[in-house]
Amino acid sequence: MDAIDRKILKVLQADARASLQQIGQAVGLSASPCWERVKKMEAAGVIEGYTVRLNAQALGYSDTVLVQVTLDSHSDNTLEKFGETLAAIPEVIEAYLVSGEYDYLLRVAVKDTRDYERLLREKLYKIRGIRHSKSSFVLRTLKKADLPL
Repeated sequence: MDAIDRKILKVLQADARASLQQIGQAVGLSASPCWERVKKMEAAGVIEGYTVRLNAQALGYSDTVLVQVTLDSHSDNTLEKFGETLAAIPEVIEAYLVSGEYDYLLRVAVKDTRDYERLLREKLYKIRGIRHSKSSFVLRTLKKADLPL
């Protein structure tokens, strides 16, 4: 990857719908070489896909909750089953296996505190193997950025 590839990625991070002509104009290439570079980065796995950013509040998800989870066991089977269970819960929008005081950090999108209570009762508390969880409501997002290029 060179500086031009990074410029292409920067354009695509800002607007994944940018045309090849727009990308080329921004990086100083014609559309054809841009297309070849984009295809190479897709094949190499640098570009994983294209998506759209949605406004959570506009869709009714006004609260984000960060949930720290500690499991009873760390066996491969327990970790695998826990991951599979989380994958089936749409409100869990990110899940990280982490080092430190707890095992997982979850980012959860909910409509409000009642909706979070429902999620706890109906889904999270029913997951076998959770020893402890701790929830923190996000009051304000101070920074949300794209990857540095």
